[in-house]
Amino acid sequence: MTTTYYLACDLGIETGRIFLGSLSKGQLTLKEIHPFPIKTQKIRGLLCWDLHSLEKEIFTGIEKAALLDLPISGLSANSWGGDYVLVDTKDRPLQAPSCGENGRSGESSTKLFKTLPLSTIYAETGIPAMTLHNLFQIEAEHRADPTLFQRAERFLPIADYLNTRFSGVAACEESLASTTQLYNPKTHEWSPKLVAALNLPGSILPRLVPSGTAFGPVVEELRRHPALVNTRVVATCSHNKAAAIAAIPARAEQRWAYLHSDSRAQFGVEITSPIMNSQACESGFTNEVGLGGSIHFLKNSIGLELLDECRRTWATAGQNYSEEQLVRMALESGPAKAHIAPGDPSFRQPGNMPEKIAAYCRETGQTAPVKPGEFVRTILESLALGHAETLAQLEALTGQEIEVLHIVGRGARNDFLNQLIADATGLPVIAGPADAAAIGNILVQALALWHLNSPDHLRSVVASSFSTTILKPGAGFEKKIRDKFRALGERLHPAQPMAA
Repeated sequence: MTTTYYLACDLGIETGRIFLGSLSKGQLTLKEIHPFPIKTQKIRGLLCWDLHSLEKEIFTGIEKAALLDLPISGLSANSWGGDYVLVDTKDRPLQAPSCGENGRSGESSTKLFKTLPLSTIYAETGIPAMTLHNLFQIEAEHRADPTLFQRAERFLPIADYLNTRFSGVAACEESLASTTQLYNPKTHEWSPKLVAALNLPGSILPRLVPSGTAFGPVVEELRRHPALVNTRVVATCSHNKAAAIAAIPARAEQRWAYLHSDSRAQFGVEITSPIMNSQACESGFTNEVGLGGSIHFLKNSIGLELLDECRRTWATAGQNYSEEQLVRMALESGPAKAHIAPGDPSFRQPGNMPEKIAAYCRETGQTAPVKPGEFVRTILESLALGHAETLAQLEALTGQEIEVLHIVGRGARNDFLNQLIADATGLPVIAGPADAAAIGNILVQALALWHLNSPDHLRSVVASSFSTTILKPGAGFEKKIRDKFRALGERLHPAQPMAA
C-alpha cells in the first residue's frame, strides 16, 4: 500500500507547530517539523496577533517539510476560535487581528443586550454570552471604527484565513464558524438576525463549508516546491477542539464523553442535534459543530491555565519548575487542605496567581496553601471537582449515563490529574492522544481525499496508531465518595458561563 503524506498547521494560543503525517497500512505516524512561538504586539494600546510573524513561521515550516522531498497530498490549518482577520478584495489583511475581547467587549455586551437578550442569542447560536466570541468583538470593533467593516471584503476566522492563503479559496469551515456566535447550529447557516443586529454588510461573511472539504491545489507560491506540486488544501476541522474530538479513539457502542484538556478545558459529548433549551443556557453549555455535522455539546472552563500562571510567577522569582516537577511535588504534599472554583472572576486576569489562590482560600475560610506543591494539589483537585460537577449537569441535560471519559490534548499526559478526574467522576478515563488536534487535522484530510472510508475508519486508525493510558476510579471508590466530590463541586463551581 502506498504511503500518503499530509501537513498540518496546528495553532494554539501560545505555540504553533507544523506536523508531517504519514499514513500507511492503516497506521499514522506523526513528526513535528517546525515548532514556533505565536507572538502578539501592542497596536494603539490594544493587544493584537502578529500576523506577519505567524505567516512567516508557517511558510518556513512548510518549506522545511517540502525539503524532505516527499509527495505531500494535503495541507490544512486548525486554530483556536474567537479571533478573525478582515481582508480586502485581494484577501490581504486590513489590520492586525485583535486578541480575544481585548478589554473592549464589556460595553459592547451591555449595548447588545438592550436589543438582543441572552435568550435570543442562545436561541440563535446555542452559545451562552461569552464576550470573547466574535459577536461582541465585532460590535466593539465596529464602534471603534465604523468604516472598517464597510472597507472589508470578507471576515475570516484565523485558520480559515490561513487556508485561504494556502489555496486562494475563501470559505469558512463549519466547526470554526460555530464558535463565532454568528452561526445557527440548527440551520447550519449564518444567523440573519444577528448579522442584522450588528449592521454587518451581508456579503462580508464567507460561504460555509462542512468539515473535510477539499479545495483546489496550493497557490503558485507553494507549487514551486516539487513536493507540493500535487498538494490539495483541505478545510479539515478548522477549530482545534473539533479536530481533537474527531481523533478520539472512541468505540461506537460505548456512551462516552470527552475532555479536551489544555489551558482551557472543554467537557462534553458528541450528539446528533443541538440542545438549546433554557436549562442548557443557564448551565453554560455550548453547541458547536464537528465532523459530519455532529454537535459538540460542551461546557467551557478553566483548565491548566492556573498552573501555567503559577509557574510564570515562580519563574519570575527564580524558581523554574517543569510541569512534571510540580506534579511530583503535588503528589508528595498530600491531599489538598483547600479547594477553589477555577472559574472565579478573581482568577481571570494573569499575574501572581499563587497570591490570588491564597487570598481566595482565606476569604472562603480555608487553609491557604504555602508551598508550590500545595498550590498545585489545590489546583488539580479543584479541576477534578469541577469536571465531576460538569459531568452531573451533562448527564441531566442529555438524559445519558456516561460510561467512559476520553481525555485528549496536553492534559492527557498528566496522569495524576487524570486519576483525580477518574476518582471524582467515578468513570474510567482513557487518556490520549495528546496531539489529537494535529492527528484529527491530518486524518480528516485523508478522509476528504478518499484515503480513509469514514469517521469510524478514522478513529480506528487513531486507536491502532497511538497508545493511551487507562485510569480507573481508585480502589474501593464508592458512590458516597463521589457524592461528596459533587456536593463540594456544586458549592465551589456555580453553574454559569465562563466569560473570558
